[in-house]
Amino acid sequence: MDDTKCVFCKIIAGLIPATKIYEDERTIAFLDIAPFERGHVLVVPKAHARMLTDLPEEDLQAVIRVTQNVGERLLRQLPCDGFNVFQNNGACASQTVPHVHFHVVPRHEGKPLNWTPGSYASPDEAKTIQAKLRF
Repeated sequence: MDDTKCVFCKIIAGLIPATKIYEDERTIAFLDIAPFERGHVLVVPKAHARMLTDLPEEDLQAVIRVTQNVGERLLRQLPCDGFNVFQNNGACASQTVPHVHFHVVPRHEGKPLNWTPGSYASPDEAKTIQAKLRF
């Protein structure tokens, strides 16, 4: 895939808005627009790579470090009781955007994960969560 057509590459380039909670030279983290839970964050390498196996080691290390930091923020700032981390490779594995990304999904005791994507009630709700999680 041409990275100029990739939605995550467009977010990274600033062509599409995102509710960012973190950004550095190798990574960006932002709220998923179709969250499984409020506070669902995507951690994305800035280098375009379709699958995890395509991602250079330096970028993988950066993404994992940020994924760990996002999990810590979710636990302390959201707050939540735990979180899931998952990453899909290929359409057959439910990868909907062909650019490596990690989902960090907050979890709450006694509440099963809803695998149906939802949405935020309003842009203000997303901004409130962004303010809690930004680092």
